Amino acid sequence: MSKSKSVNKQTFGVIVTTRSFFPSHLVKTARDEITALLDKLGFSCVIAGESDTNLGAVLTLAEAKTCAELFKAHRDEISGIIVILPNFGEELGVAEAIDRAGLDVPILIQACGDDFDKLDMANRRDAFCGKISLCNNLYQRGIKYSLTTSHTCKINGAEFENDVKRFAAVCNVVNGIRGSRIAMLGARPVAFNTVRFSEKILQKHGVSVQTVDLSEVISAAQRFDNAKAIAEKEAEIRAYGRVPDYISPDKITRQAKLCIAMEKFVDELDCQASSVQCWDSLENNYGCAACLGMSIMGENGKPSACESDVTGALSMLAARLAAGSAPALMDWNNNIGGEPDRCVALHCSNFPKSFFNNPDMEIECLDVLGSVLGKENTFGACKAQVAAGPMTFLRVATDDTAGVMKMYVGEGFFEADEVPTKGGVAYCNVPDMRELMRYICENGFEHHVCFVRGHVADILAEAMGKYLSARVYLHRA
Repeated sequence: MSKSKSVNKQTFGVIVTTRSFFPSHLVKTARDEITALLDKLGFSCVIAGESDTNLGAVLTLAEAKTCAELFKAHRDEISGIIVILPNFGEELGVAEAIDRAGLDVPILIQACGDDFDKLDMANRRDAFCGKISLCNNLYQRGIKYSLTTSHTCKINGAEFENDVKRFAAVCNVVNGIRGSRIAMLGARPVAFNTVRFSEKILQKHGVSVQTVDLSEVISAAQRFDNAKAIAEKEAEIRAYGRVPDYISPDKITRQAKLCIAMEKFVDELDCQASSVQCWDSLENNYGCAACLGMSIMGENGKPSACESDVTGALSMLAARLAAGSAPALMDWNNNIGGEPDRCVALHCSNFPKSFFNNPDMEIECLDVLGSVLGKENTFGACKAQVAAGPMTFLRVATDDTAGVMKMYVGEGFFEADEVPTKGGVAYCNVPDMRELMRYICENGFEHHVCFVRGHVADILAEAMGKYLSARVYLHRA
């Protein structure tokens, strides 16, 4: 066995296959190129060594068994499998190795292309044909797999490098969602039937919900008295955004204690994301808003959704795993007259600082709820306009009637046009928005939508649809 250097947590099982009557130099070149590429990208790999199988490739049943045992020994490390066909390959050997390993991880199939001037017997590959045969065998066994952009490609080419990066993101989503735990801090607000969900359907897909009564969070915040920790959190809050001078120090202290309490529950429950009953019990019974604490958790890698929206939190977790950056949950909120492909999305808000990408982010009081519950009880909203740039939108939901987890996902842009309202606001451009809104309404999706910076819709659609068995609608213009 050989193993390349690792600079992060992604490790791939690699299978290089061959057929005996094809030239052996193609196998050695392919092994060298794929291990070099993974090392360049900072990924580790587990691959049969030349002393484990003939040429370090998988051809026979015995070699398939050797590969399978190697992969099983590294089950906890391997996040995905990459299959390399330097020539036609032996589809049965590869299928046996994958089936016997039983890792249930994403699989990427690559095939090396022939050079038209090297179709002699010393260099001919036939991987163009072999890839079809391998996919046919995997399909027969019910094994799910991903494909490269082009049917055949060079291992050391830019296109396949991008394919591997994309595949790594797919693996990140799949493995990050499976076994994930979502904290639900407080029941949903009574008026918000729209965020109802099925814990049983989520559990079927490997997602567990950990419930906490909101009174426990409030009590923990009220009783917290570690002066050093409170002072450190106050300093973090002041550095996180612009706090107006009229906000009194006791409001910042109260907010700091709530932030610490929420973080403690999420961490102690070993959760990767959370949802919070952010109004109006918290404001009435504790005296501040939850937005800031949720924003900071999201900035630090643990997304947090408003209004006890658990599947909104799951959407945010998937987005973060795909894009590697902080997502935000908003309302599809306002049309823009005469612009059918543009709308305003907003919330109070709890958007993470980096998601805004706006140095003028203000930490102040809730606007709409503040007018009802009192400004003095609603400090903690993060306010600014989201800066322009490419974005992906998505929504995961559970459909109790159909008994499925479902999702829509697509891409668009945040634009720089100023939005004349308060809170966390975004000016959105989504091609063919009318069709998207029709789909959302006809299929009973929630009004909340998750956004993340960058274009990762294909990654999310493949991960959630192919490997996590969600019913996916990929919105295209």
